[in-house]
Amino acid sequence: MKQKVIKIDENLCNGCGSCVESCRGGALKLVDGKARIIDETFCDGLGACIGECPLGAIKFEERDIKINAANSDNAYQCPGSMAMSFGHSDNKEVDNTVISSQLSQWPVQLFLLNPQAPYFKEADVVLAADCSAYAFGNFHNSFLKNRTLAIACPKLDSWKDEYVEKIKIMVDISKINTLTVVMLEVPCCAGLLQIAQRAVASAERKIPVKKVIIGIKGDILNEEWA
Repeated sequence: MKQKVIKIDENLCNGCGSCVESCRGGALKLVDGKARIIDETFCDGLGACIGECPLGAIKFEERDIKINAANSDNAYQCPGSMAMSFGHSDNKEVDNTVISSQLSQWPVQLFLLNPQAPYFKEADVVLAADCSAYAFGNFHNSFLKNRTLAIACPKLDSWKDEYVEKIKIMVDISKINTLTVVMLEVPCCAGLLQIAQRAVASAERKIPVKKVIIGIKGDILNEEWA
């Protein structure tokens, strides 16, 4: 599988650890005094570590990667892919009311969307992580009603720069009103907000951006204007 991942020049790396702290996916670790990528599949391709390296020892390259099949208690696991089961309490009331779909357009995947489509004109837009609607049961009524939707995965999608450009076009040409970024609490999801902020910062128009963080158990952990 081809993926955009980082490459570290060990001759330049001084082991300061700045890149490790900035890596939200947990792809980097200090080993023998050098920063090393411990699993390429954990690299989100957003490059936060590049900006933190004071010596310019990190750069991007695109290459074929292999899924790490290690499965032991000592194997490192990305927090966003760690297996867990939490279920639901038997005494918790379940509302079986049918929720009507509030989706107002198609397609919804950001890669497929035309940022100048009529439904973006002066719209309130929700940019949601792919998994968020599955974690939050009332996603349609809480976030989709009277809004236009775009979904993306900052960890698995390979078109981050294209996404930034599309959102910029939505802001400057389609003149969207607001942008709400809905993410899960897992580290890699933070890349979605980075994409949105890069786009808005590079646009000529300025619009408000709201950040919503959903817990993996389905509750809203944080909601604020970013």
